[in-house]
Amino acid sequence: MVMKHHPPEFKADAVALYESRPEATIRSVAADLGVNPETLRRVRAAGASRPRGRRAEAPAEPPMPLEAENAALRKKVRELEEEREILRKAAKYFAGETRW
Repeated sequence: MVMKHHPPEFKADAVALYESRPEATIRSVAADLGVNPETLRRVRAAGASRPRGRRAEAPAEPPMPLEAENAALRKKVRELEEEREILRKAAKYFAGETRW
């Protein structure tokens, strides 16, 4: 059997996932993550935590107010709909061009 070495961040996240889901069992969380249930149990018992001295990575952008976020999402939807329509027209054009 191959021993897997997981970074401390993964271990801490695995324990946090287990603790955030009260209905979940150690076995089910371990199966979801692809780790041995006993490993998760030992890490939890040891009190794994994030490495000290490192800061959590800050989000790339500050959270946007809901109205601004909705406006940005609506704009993105319009752009994607335009792109889809252009692709549909191109597909129709090229499909008609290939007929003999």
